[in-house]
Amino acid sequence: MQTTLESTDKHRVKLTVEVPPDEFGKDLERAYRKIAQQVKIPGFRKGKVPRQVIDAQIGRDAVLGEFLEDSVPTYYREALREHDLAPIAEPDIELGDVEEGRPLVFTAVVEVRPRLKLEGSDYRGIEVTRPQVEITNDDVDRYLDSLRERFAELETVGRPARAGDYVVVDLRGTVHDEEIPEATRPDLLYEVGSGEFGDKLDAELEGKKAGEILAFNDTLGAGAGERAGAGERAGAEISFRVLVKEIKAKKLPEVDDEFAKVASEFDTLDELKTNLHEQLRRNRERVTDAEVRDQVLQTLIDGIEVELPDTLVDEEVQHRVSHATERAEQAGMTLERLLEAQGFDELRFRADARDHAIRAIKADLVLEAVARQEDLQVSPEEIAREISTLAGALGREPKEVAKSLERSGQVVALAGDIIRSKALDLLVEHAVIRSDAGRREPQALAEGDQATDESTEETS
Repeated sequence: MQTTLESTDKHRVKLTVEVPPDEFGKDLERAYRKIAQQVKIPGFRKGKVPRQVIDAQIGRDAVLGEFLEDSVPTYYREALREHDLAPIAEPDIELGDVEEGRPLVFTAVVEVRPRLKLEGSDYRGIEVTRPQVEITNDDVDRYLDSLRERFAELETVGRPARAGDYVVVDLRGTVHDEEIPEATRPDLLYEVGSGEFGDKLDAELEGKKAGEILAFNDTLGAGAGERAGAGERAGAEISFRVLVKEIKAKKLPEVDDEFAKVASEFDTLDELKTNLHEQLRRNRERVTDAEVRDQVLQTLIDGIEVELPDTLVDEEVQHRVSHATERAEQAGMTLERLLEAQGFDELRFRADARDHAIRAIKADLVLEAVARQEDLQVSPEEIAREISTLAGALGREPKEVAKSLERSGQVVALAGDIIRSKALDLLVEHAVIRSDAGRREPQALAEGDQATDESTEETS
């Protein structure tokens, strides 16, 4: 099969494909056989209908339609692979004369993903600054305080309620004297300041003592309505009647050796603090590594000028909008309500999504260019490791995940992710990394280290 490539527009190319007569003839014969298996013609067994009868009874156009559906896309995909093209839209295919014994020629005009070409090795030696990692006693104390919160006990107090306290209340919500089950809770243990039923309940509870009765109206916002389980009532005015039965305050444990034994595997407070200091340092180092990687990539992106096809950007924006919509639905909300609860409107959200989409696309293009320049490859073993990791995260068998990825064609995308990660590893390895103080540090970070936003591990 011979192919030629020419540019027709900024991001459009024209592929001319010539299929040899013998290959074309075999595929056309396969189309006839498939049609013969599908039709019933008196006097002929199924699958044994001669070609001339099919042409006369069914029509040659039907055969060509089958051929176009099965074989031409295969030729087209082979041409894409030959020229290493990544289409971002469906092609416009024009088929020439279909005449057996002669080559089949067709053209495909398609919009493709841009390909960057980096000059020389300018991407090596990118200079970035690595933030200094310093863990202070205050950092350790703050984490100790969060541990104390986890092991806090509630005790009844005689003073008025304040933010952070827990109150036991009988809560009743109604709309036009109709009780709302989701907003009616007897013996509810409620944290003052949580906003679960709207800000007004919190404001009314502060300063109140046990035995007092509150009555007020409130309009639930989208977020409060969803958290309260009354999302369909969001925006409606609800009448609340609340009996304050008990005020409870947190009693935090003392920070001593006994607390260390309860909260961790250590016998002394000093041992616990030493362990927390090391955990915090490791987590901060991982975050800093991620910041360095991001700086290196952003520096390279900033030095590249590329005009992106609107089709490519729009597709990425829509992907992000769809993902946000799914997250909202999982929370039992619409995207509009979720944005409202976060103080966003859809216009601003889409503008932000577009900015992030452009940055993500440019990052991919840059890393793909580095991978081509350095001839980076991905091995079957590397793909298998990624699939195994993905399967572990999903709680499924690796073979099952591998089959699913192959069926959906996502193995290619997974390989692309690995290649781009390797390209970024190479960029970081050859970067000039300086500390905040200006001291040049060792350039090699942990291979492939992808820092996460994980919090410090619990020591219990």
